[in-house]
Amino acid sequence: MHRRGGGILALALAALALAASAALAAGAAAQTPLQATVSPATVGQPMAPGFVGLSLEYSALHVYTGRDPLQVNPVFEALVRNLAPGQAPVLRIGGGSADATWWPVRGLLPPGGVDYRLTPGWLRTTKALASALGARLILGVNLAASRPALAAAEARAFVHGIGQPYIQALEIGNEPDIYNVIPWYTDKRGRVFFSRAGNYNFSRYLAEFARFRAALPPLPLAGPATAGLTWLGGLNQLLAAEPRLRVVTVHRYPLRACVTNPSQPGFPSIPSLLADQASSGLAQGIAPYVAVAHARGVPLRLAEMNSASCSGKRGVSDTFASALWALDTLFNLASVGVDGVNVHSLPGAGYELFTFTRLFGHFLAFVHPEYYGLMLFAQAFPPGAQLLQASAPGGPVKLWATHAPDGHTRVVLINKDPSAAHEVAVSVPGASAASLDWLTAPSAAATSGVTLGGQTFGGETPTGLLGPPQTVPISAVAGAYAVNLPPASAVMLTQ
Repeated sequence: MHRRGGGILALALAALALAASAALAAGAAAQTPLQATVSPATVGQPMAPGFVGLSLEYSALHVYTGRDPLQVNPVFEALVRNLAPGQAPVLRIGGGSADATWWPVRGLLPPGGVDYRLTPGWLRTTKALASALGARLILGVNLAASRPALAAAEARAFVHGIGQPYIQALEIGNEPDIYNVIPWYTDKRGRVFFSRAGNYNFSRYLAEFARFRAALPPLPLAGPATAGLTWLGGLNQLLAAEPRLRVVTVHRYPLRACVTNPSQPGFPSIPSLLADQASSGLAQGIAPYVAVAHARGVPLRLAEMNSASCSGKRGVSDTFASALWALDTLFNLASVGVDGVNVHSLPGAGYELFTFTRLFGHFLAFVHPEYYGLMLFAQAFPPGAQLLQASAPGGPVKLWATHAPDGHTRVVLINKDPSAAHEVAVSVPGASAASLDWLTAPSAAATSGVTLGGQTFGGETPTGLLGPPQTVPISAVAGAYAVNLPPASAVMLTQ
């Protein structure tokens, strides 16, 4: 059995982190500090509740919740709440399994690509989860089967078995822009089937969307749930034609685990994940479509996002580098107006956020590094907070600052350099006594040993909760804070 996370391990790791920081401070004394300035001017809209959510597969939900609606996995519930503290979290259930799932309909056989059957037990457990969390659900319905009656049966089951108050929207299909590129299924004879013909395009999708919308119960809809950006050129046309489309959903991954040639674009590696293209580049790519959606009064969510498509890559997606990537990427997405992000987690995948086991009937979770980055973002950018204008040092050191309704200014510094420490002098208006919460790990490639605020979930957590943060006090000198960033680390300064 792995050791459980808690006091002794947390204190030891905190001591190591502080010692490392002190050593780096001494070594950096001769360096010229990087300069950063935070302005009191706010930019963008206040943070909306439920910005950080999860994306889950139909067929995998019970792995996280358990199968007893009277005793849903409390560790999973806590881990969800950590990402949306005091808020109604947004859970998107769909992914590839959306087009492989059905609610049995009398007299109909499941199509060839359908291999997962929804049950009353699944509905009861999902309702119990939504009730416990006060969650809002974006639920995918099957488009690949090209049978509106099947999608309508799923939707009616959701309304009756989960309840309309918990349903934010029905997402029609999953990544229809690659229906004619990625096979839907392979039969027992090895024959490969695509859900759409080679000439399937956005115009045909628009017509299908209308047919499915007419068959579905009168609930808000989400889409187009695209894998790429090409079809988003028609987003304004889609929104004009479909007033029930109340959430624009897009899926984004900066890297592709299916790419095995290191010389090809998208090949997953730690340097590629820490590169600006994987974070600010991803956000800039989606920014024009955020503007289109907002012009129509519709929010845009990245309803599925993680480090690398094709289930992620071990040695990249499960390393501490993914925590630094996630932290910086969420800030970048918020800065271009994205209204929320659902981080995809799949049991056994390289990018899974947590792995559950059971011991004597009790759930235990190993929390992977990326989750810590999501958690720090949630702490640094609470609902109602706004981004502050700031001049960042540039290079591998990133800076983000927020001002919250509680009066606190929070400055997040991220050192994406895996091998070098950097000293930063941060000028903040009204600089006074402040505190530091560190996000650290043994290295960018580490898959364990992560601490946030001196605390860790350890080898396994029976609660999903971290202890109180062990903050480090810091004082300003001449209006600036001197912060020494170890290699591959991040820190939140709270004033």
